[in-house]
Amino acid sequence: MEMDYLLFDKRLGISVPDECVDFGSLSAKEMEHFWLKWEKIRGTIPDRIQEFDRMMEELQTELSLEEDFGKSCRLNAKIAELASIVNDLWLLYRIP
Repeated sequence: MEMDYLLFDKRLGISVPDECVDFGSLSAKEMEHFWLKWEKIRGTIPDRIQEFDRMMEELQTELSLEEDFGKSCRLNAKIAELASIVNDLWLLYRIP
């Protein structure tokens, strides 16, 4: 059975390298297969970041108009979670 050494991360919405894999033990063919798949996924990351940026902008607009403190806190928490996702995506994008 052929492995691709990637796992889908629901939070990020993309497949990411499996941290449990010892990449140093893979054959050249397995590494080539992995890198081809990863580069294809990696190429989608800027678009994912744009999607999350748009969501954050919408929430920030909503937050600026919100007068209810409780709802403002919930909106702020959502914005912080999206910012965390964007940060994680940028870190993954920088993996060569």
